Amino acid sequence: MAAKRGLPIHGWLVLDKPLGMSSSQAVGAVRRLLGAAKAGHGGTLDPLATGVLPIALGEATKTVPWAMAGRKTYRFTLRWGEARDTDDAEGKVTGTSPVRPVRAAIVPALPGFTGRIQQRPPAYSALKIDGERAYALAREGAEVALAPRPVDIFRLRFLGERDADHAEFEAEVGRGTYIRALARDLGAALGTLAHITALRRLAVGRFRVERAASLDNLTALGHSAATSGHLLPIETALDDIPALALSEEEAHRLRCGQAVALGVSERARLGSLDEGATVCATAGGKLVAVAEIALGAVKPVRVLNL
Repeated sequence: MAAKRGLPIHGWLVLDKPLGMSSSQAVGAVRRLLGAAKAGHGGTLDPLATGVLPIALGEATKTVPWAMAGRKTYRFTLRWGEARDTDDAEGKVTGTSPVRPVRAAIVPALPGFTGRIQQRPPAYSALKIDGERAYALAREGAEVALAPRPVDIFRLRFLGERDADHAEFEAEVGRGTYIRALARDLGAALGTLAHITALRRLAVGRFRVERAASLDNLTALGHSAATSGHLLPIETALDDIPALALSEEEAHRLRCGQAVALGVSERARLGSLDEGATVCATAGGKLVAVAEIALGAVKPVRVLNL
């Protein structure tokens, strides 16, 4: 996340990230184009990937964790018969297989990769092992063995075959799911090897590719991009979180880091929420804080200075 001198722009911008650019580079480019003082992103995309990269500006950076928790939709191309150390086209070939699965074998295998499954993350990932990034250890030639962990795959659809070597899929997944690992494991389940050759993210929660702007488009707009209709409200990342209206006095207490006791009417309205549930505290129609319910009160988690 970058914080430098610039304009106090607050909100979300959906970038259609181009091929070959890292997420950090994309954030830096958008921040410079808009002249924004502060920017971050809501979910890393590898340089090989394109598509939806939600970019948080100003106080929206405080809502990044909720944006990253949203379901993500990807369209990807899988190359059969070849394994690579990175599980994508950027890595070195580590094995080959003559087996090329066809539709009749692929489609029946997909239910085994939906729901909550155990997935072993790729060796080339940002996860840490004894304080070191897994990808850094892998690049040094170290043996990287990451333990499988539960992930959610809500939908996995076979789109068709480009040719005997390539097949296209679409997946809707939960946080922490690696599409590269999904490709690797799907290949293994079908008796072959596989890796990703193309990956495009279509959605992150409420942020969808239909609302995304290209870097070329933003470059043409320059600083005016922030007022051109591309800037979305901070609340976009919080659409699934219930709102709780507060008085100005209660809002002031939250801004000072103090808890606000819930009245009878608020407890009745929020009665279906569990202890620890997240709410969006507002006052006068303006977002004050992301807060949580605790012991009959609302406690601030992230206070927004708008």
